[in-house]
Amino acid sequence: MNAAARPASTEYAPHFSRYVDRVPEEDILATLERQSVETAKLLASIDENKAAHRYAEGKWSVKEVIGHLTDAERVFAYRAMCIARGEGQPLPGFDENLYVENASFDAWSFAELAEQYALMRRSSILLLRNLPEHAWARQGTASNNPITVRALAWVMVGHERHHVAILRERYGV
Repeated sequence: MNAAARPASTEYAPHFSRYVDRVPEEDILATLERQSVETAKLLASIDENKAAHRYAEGKWSVKEVIGHLTDAERVFAYRAMCIARGEGQPLPGFDENLYVENASFDAWSFAELAEQYALMRRSSILLLRNLPEHAWARQGTASNNPITVRALAWVMVGHERHHVAILRERYGV
């Protein structure tokens, strides 16, 4: 069996199926690479004015969505690294709204947010590409739920697809 094969539904909490289900591809590393290029092109099409846009009062700005994407990727990659390295302690959850509220992403330049995204994704790809084969199936606990390293890779892609779809549909990006 390919260690980086599609995760079974038993490898992640049910709430993550909304992300995993968005990823029909089987080669997750190639998908991560391709998505990185696609998202970089999308981000390059956004100027500072558009980056400040909110589609409704109380909703995140485009900058905050990109900051959230990067924060979430950082958390997912950290979880993947910890579990791959054999961490037995449960890993904490994170409150994405609190993170966005305390990050001041609207004060960043959009170019810096796009660069941070690109660097974080590159780091995730390098981490995953160089995992030993047996590490992909390792299971740990994050946010009080079992999850495998393999599932985290699919969650990364699906989570980003979810938010890019929102950027296109609700923000007009």
